[in-house]
Amino acid sequence: MTSPHSVSAERSASPLGTLTIVPWTNGPTPDDSIVPFLMVYSLGDGRDGPEAGEAAMRAALEGMGLPIGDRVVNAAQETAIAAHLLVEAQQAVLTLPFMKVQCSVPAQWEKAAHENAQVFLIVSTLPWPDAVPGEAITEEQLRAFVTDEKVVTAGAHVMLPVRRVRG
Repeated sequence: MTSPHSVSAERSASPLGTLTIVPWTNGPTPDDSIVPFLMVYSLGDGRDGPEAGEAAMRAALEGMGLPIGDRVVNAAQETAIAAHLLVEAQQAVLTLPFMKVQCSVPAQWEKAAHENAQVFLIVSTLPWPDAVPGEAITEEQLRAFVTDEKVVTAGAHVMLPVRRVRG
């Protein structure tokens, strides 16, 4: 189980609505180590409704140069992508042109992020109104949403390098 984190309650005044982030891991499998994931989605509560929020998120992602669909972009190789992730002290700080959010992450997630030196970021253009910040999401609910074909083909998928605080 995991709990989503909200960017800001005031976001409902924006066409994007309340933006939410949820971390989780997948694995390990015999062939792969633990993979850390982050997903950004809207609750669909923007000022102009869920359809306008979907269009606004699509425009924001395309404005970043991210393709919508199942193609995975490697942000370490495509340096023009304006997305940054700092992971330190069981906190992940994600910065995109349209949002900045900090969320708590489990120790296992942080360790995997540092070992892999990257996190798989999914930004859904489709709202997920059922995954409310502060309420637990079951593995089944999360799996059903992130593997839904409509969600996969209507989102951006990015391998995002992990940065650390340097002392």
